[in-house]
Amino acid sequence: MQKLRISVIGAGHLGKIHTKLWKSNENIELVGIYDIDPKVSAQIAREFSCKQFKSLDEVITNSDAVTIATPTSNHYRTARQMLEHKIHCFIEKPITSTYKEAQQLLLLAAEHKVLIQVGHVERFNPALIALNNEEISPIFIEVHRLSQFKPRATDVSVISDLMIHDIDIMLWLVRSQIKRIQANGVSVLTNTPDIANARIEFENGAVANLTASRISNSPMRKIRIFQKNAYFSVDFANQSVDVFKIPDNNFDLTHYPLAINLGSILEAENPKNIIFYRPEVPQLNAIEEEQKSFVQSIIEKFPIAVPAQDAAEAVRIANIIERKVRKYEKGILKR
Repeated sequence: MQKLRISVIGAGHLGKIHTKLWKSNENIELVGIYDIDPKVSAQIAREFSCKQFKSLDEVITNSDAVTIATPTSNHYRTARQMLEHKIHCFIEKPITSTYKEAQQLLLLAAEHKVLIQVGHVERFNPALIALNNEEISPIFIEVHRLSQFKPRATDVSVISDLMIHDIDIMLWLVRSQIKRIQANGVSVLTNTPDIANARIEFENGAVANLTASRISNSPMRKIRIFQKNAYFSVDFANQSVDVFKIPDNNFDLTHYPLAINLGSILEAENPKNIIFYRPEVPQLNAIEEEQKSFVQSIIEKFPIAVPAQDAAEAVRIANIIERKVRKYEKGILKR
């Protein structure tokens, strides 16, 4: 059976990671890499013993599928060209800069019967996967995604660069229509917002509070999920999970310690058994796992792990937040 031929477009930080991992995947053939800077692509091509493409036309001729790891502002144009030539696309997040562009890619993929998977890598984070056996029904979600400043990815706002991860996860977990969005933020080092906060209310009553910054002293990637009888704290960076849960009457408490780290809970007016545990976190490489799922979707017809429809909706919400932040900034300047 002939192996799936895959190439990488974009030789930046993520492009190099994808190239390295595709090279180690025995189920595909890494064909080559293309970048607008031939010196950078030549170096990576030598390092991983693959072709250096001189044009996107060469990529199309030699590939069945591609990873698109270019700046976000180029995603739509590059993906459109690939899809029109029946090339399956793995597109790094966000899928496009705008919701309209994402919708057009969806139509193209359907027309040409090819797949799009989007690199919302946190869905494959081992810490989040550790919650697969839990029943998640969020009432309130609190997220902090804080990063030190890096000069890459500044062609988009912190909302499309960082918060987009948590918008995707939030929509994936809550599964309800959005009722109201409030947002504010500020531009500091770039021409787009570098710090932003959004409060999102859902039709089912759930609320999410998302904070993102790319000029923080102390990096953080945490999501806290509150629901009726449980609380989950997920640290994406350290890949750890804390679970606090009120078990039902049939629950066997034998192997679960009481959550004494919450204080004197048994002396409360309405004392309850609150247990604490840390689920086992699998040892996985998240990018490698999303690559595997992309190949399975193409060859074995598995459901797409992060379909373009989900990614497009995340962009739609990100675009709304960006508009509200710009309006907020203009209001601040007029004062």
